[in-house]
Order: sequence, then C-alpha cells, then structure tokens
Amino acid sequence: MNISRRKSLALIGGGVITAAAATAGYSVTRSPTQAIAPWELAGTYTDPRKKALSYALLAPNPHNRQPWIVDLSVDGEVSLFADLDKLLPETDPLNRQITIGLGCFLEVMRMAAAQNGFRVDLTLFPEGEDATRLDTRAIAHAAFTKDPTQTPDPLFQHVMTRRSNKEPFDTSRVVMPETLAQLTNSTGEGVQFGGSVDAQDIAELRELTHTALQIEVETPNTYQESVDLFRIGHREVNANPDGIDFSGPLFESLHLTGMFTRETATVTSSTAYKAGLDAVFANTDTAMGHIWLLTETNTRVDQIIAGQNWVRVNLATTSLGLGLQPLSQVLQEYPEMDSAYHTIHNRLAPNGGTVQMLGRIGYGPQVAPSPRWPLEAKIAQT
Repeated sequence: MNISRRKSLALIGGGVITAAAATAGYSVTRSPTQAIAPWELAGTYTDPRKKALSYALLAPNPHNRQPWIVDLSVDGEVSLFADLDKLLPETDPLNRQITIGLGCFLEVMRMAAAQNGFRVDLTLFPEGEDATRLDTRAIAHAAFTKDPTQTPDPLFQHVMTRRSNKEPFDTSRVVMPETLAQLTNSTGEGVQFGGSVDAQDIAELRELTHTALQIEVETPNTYQESVDLFRIGHREVNANPDGIDFSGPLFESLHLTGMFTRETATVTSSTAYKAGLDAVFANTDTAMGHIWLLTETNTRVDQIIAGQNWVRVNLATTSLGLGLQPLSQVLQEYPEMDSAYHTIHNRLAPNGGTVQMLGRIGYGPQVAPSPRWPLEAKIAQT
C-alpha cells in the first residue's frame, strides 16, 4: 500500500508520525518486493498453461484472498479448485463472492491463453455443486488446445495495469454518460449490466453503500474477519501475500511504535479506528457513478459468469482511465445486512434476480499492484 491509500489513515496523530518514522530506521523504507514479484513474472513461463495461469492469479478477488488452487497433473488440462482455507465465512457465508473471484480467475486465464494461440474449453462444476458452500469438488476443468483461429482479446492488454482502486475519487471530475455506455460493450451473455452517473442516483447509492460499510464494521464478527486479514508491514506482506495490505514506510513506523496494530484497530475509541472509518467512508462518499451486474438466477454457474464479466468490466474501466472499486458490503448475506441487501435489490433488481456485483467508478490516483502468492504456491502437489 502506498502512502496515499486511506490517506495514511488520516496520518494518525499528525506530527507523531515524524517521531515514529525516526525510530524505525532503514527497515521501514522496504517495500514488499517479494509479494509483488508475480506481477513481474507474468507471461515468463514456457508451459502454455502456466503462462496463462501466471496472468490469471492477478485477477481481482474478495479481500485479496486468492482462493484458487490448480491441478496440472493431466497434460494439456487445468483443474481449478477452491482453496477452502481462503474463504470468508462471516461476510461471505454462502461463498458467493469467493465463487465470483474464481470466475475472474478463469476469464483472465482464458484471455491469456487466447493471446498465446490456445483455446480453453471450460466444464464448470463437473462433479456437481452445492448452493450453500464450496467443497473439495472441482470448480472447473479446462482443456487447452492449440487453435490458430484464436484472436487476442483487446481487453487483455490492460491486465497488468488493472486495479481495484481503494482511494477516494476526484469529485471535481464527472463521469460522462457516454463513458458509462462504453462499459456495456465489455460484458457478454448471462449477465445484465447496469449503471448510473445521475446525480440523484449517486447520492442515494453513496448513502446506501456507506450504511452497509458501517454495518459490516460495527458487526463484531464481520469486522474481526477483516482485521484478522490485515498484513502490516513488508515482512508480514511478503510472508503472507494475501489479505489486506498495509505496507510502506508510514505503516511500518506506526506498527513498530504500537500505534497501528490489529489490536488497536479493534478498539472503537482509538484514533486508529476512527481514522480508519473516516478513510474508508471517503471511498463510498466520493463515488462519481455506480455500476452493477445482475443475473436472473443465483446458481454457482451464474456466480462464475458474473466473475468472468466483472473482470472484463474492470479491464474496460482501466482502458478508459477510470477507477473501479467493488462495494460488496451491501450484497453480503448475513443477518445484520438483511435490510440493506433487500433495499439494494429492490432498487437495482425490481423485477427479480440477484445483484452479483456493485462498484463505484470515478477518477482517482494511480495505485500499486496488490500482493500475490507466486504461481508455484497455487499448484496442487500430487
């Protein structure tokens, strides 16, 4: 995380930062280079499956859990499984969001394979599916076939610069309706794309997403799930490059001096807690438009298709110079979120269906790539 993200938690304590940084020495200048290395290694493999997978693992996914495991034991095939140790049982009890993340992975894999002249034939949930939880059965089998008719997908060129932008957007720059309209063309069959840059819609959706975020933070078990995934400082990020990244000199200093830890983050009276709330609300409250994806039903296949289309929309926003951040809190399926969940569905899906993804768009600063596990850590050992 660079110094701008979260506005450095509003610089927790102002001038105290200077003193904190002075005590930390050289180590606080270190960045999590090991955790960023997979971005540099993308596309460097000779095996066409590994080459495609090295891009796929850069796909967006909830809380950066990277919930994928692949089996390459059959020549020319990839079997994808959910890493059951990477689920989010409190905020995503039905594993719907995790499944969407796996759909993002599959789409980037397909696009990368096509770039290299390979067709990928997918069989989703070949051993069946469970609507209430993911299990040890395969999410997908993918057969790779050399195919000279494959053409590169224009969106693939933005895979390396795609981000989920978690910074406040520039409220002086409006998103034009024609810009929003261009995003519609990025989606395929199986989903309905929706969006608005209307001022009244923006105001109402800002309020609703702010409320949903507050519910998640004020519900002890859902907030604790996020806090447990904080990775503070380059050593933690390099050692465990999933979860929520708080690296960079400032956070190293705050952590070393005890001003920002997982423990202080849960003390609701602390400056860190209050500054953190202000920072994340600055995101919902600076949305300059919203986009969403609907499916008529809510099967596991629907969720995969939603993920495939979501990453395409994210790549399309990147191509237009737009920032995009998922606002998934209002779509979460636990009791405390019921009222907000029904409100957003009544608004965005009045004729039925499931809102699979909702995000804010706008113009924001450039952000660094998120940490990733290396490909080798995601290949099943047989």
